[in-house]
Amino acid sequence: MPLIDEDRLFPADPATRAVARRLYDGVKALPIVSPHGHTDPRWYAEDTPFPDPATLFVTPDHYVFRMLYSQGIALEDLGVPDRHGRSAADPRSIWRRFASNYHLFRGTPTRIWLDHVFATLFGFEERLSATTADLYYDSIDEKLRSPEFRPRALYARFGIEVIATTDGPLDDLSHHRAIRTSGWNGRVVPTYRPDPVLDPDFDGFRGNIERLGEISGCDPLTWQGYLEAHRRRRAFFRELGATATDHGHPSAATADLSQEEAARLFATVLSGSFTPAEAELFRAQMLTEMARMSLDDGMVMQIHPGSVRNHNRIVFERFGRDKGCDIPGRTDYVQALRPLLDRFGNERDLTVILFTLDETTYSRELAPLAGHYPALRLGPPWWFFDSPEGMRRFRELATETAGFYNTVGFNDDTRAYLSIPARHDMARRVDCAFLAGLVTTGRLDEDEAHELAYDQAYRLARDAYKLNSDPIIRTSKGGERDL
Repeated sequence: MPLIDEDRLFPADPATRAVARRLYDGVKALPIVSPHGHTDPRWYAEDTPFPDPATLFVTPDHYVFRMLYSQGIALEDLGVPDRHGRSAADPRSIWRRFASNYHLFRGTPTRIWLDHVFATLFGFEERLSATTADLYYDSIDEKLRSPEFRPRALYARFGIEVIATTDGPLDDLSHHRAIRTSGWNGRVVPTYRPDPVLDPDFDGFRGNIERLGEISGCDPLTWQGYLEAHRRRRAFFRELGATATDHGHPSAATADLSQEEAARLFATVLSGSFTPAEAELFRAQMLTEMARMSLDDGMVMQIHPGSVRNHNRIVFERFGRDKGCDIPGRTDYVQALRPLLDRFGNERDLTVILFTLDETTYSRELAPLAGHYPALRLGPPWWFFDSPEGMRRFRELATETAGFYNTVGFNDDTRAYLSIPARHDMARRVDCAFLAGLVTTGRLDEDEAHELAYDQAYRLARDAYKLNSDPIIRTSKGGERDL
């Protein structure tokens, strides 16, 4: 048996499977547009070899270590560094522990992604297990040392057309600048993620704002100076190719206060003496302010609400943020977004992409909202639901009201670089399977299904995120000039 089935994720019904195969054949080799992700721009700037299999596959990937932790395996034993960056685990020991517990991933999307990588990149035909752990480790480790497995070579091998990273507002984007001036023809763009200077509950909030003022040349301790600092940082990100912002708020709450009220609220949260309700109101007001700025500068706005971040207090205290402890929560969109939509929802020149971790909102709230307001689009299933089942549920529940063209295709949202082709392949297979069902039940002509498969795999993401052209052209000497 091969490690991966060539008909994986296609319908079992022979007639529908045949249509799905034809649709997939038309899109499987399309370039990858990755408009939202978390890979490290340093990889592309420095193009150095990845260190070892464990550091590449296990330690940074919360999809992997989250499952292992749930079965009682300590994060220290998986090489996850603590808050001070300390990690003493041996890479081969980490890998053996991972391989011995590979059965935990049965039936999960992580298993699909990993098997795809192991088969297509490294040529494995036998499943990872305790028995094959060292064979896998040695083979992968050897290949990672070769030029063909460096980040830029993999970028070309994967067929990536453009990839976006997610970057903090205080980041100097030096790696992005190095990429631009290197003469390499890969396109890596930043994304403006202002949470550290926008969320009063973020660690070091006031200090972050003071630093924002230093690097932007504004007085960030006044309301208007603070807003101007955001505008300047957004402009700086755009100079290096950014086309989008990203906002990871606890809720989708928005507000539309007067500037006088907003200034008073800003002074309150800046003082450090504020209530949870005041923190929520400030975040809500800032989503509206970010929408206003997006309407001015053209940046696409992404809202990722509903994640109860860092739910495991002990893990957060020992290891910090983003350690697999985010848990989905109930999310309201209809009333929460109304202030923003009353102000900007009818703007055809604004794009706000909504994501959710609350699947109950697909047909009740999100699809009706996106199916009406010109400014709204629906992002693909995210975090816990970027799975075959989650993608299918999304199409079934959202398409009936929002259609296909109020969605934005697929984004992989990953830190795991080698999984990017696997994630896009899975999305393309699931979409082709869904479209094949519409064809065989007489709801869609096959020529229309081919157009939709292309749009979902490629065009919708490229268009929604305004990635059709690069605003900076590289010269033959490795320099750059504006279009």
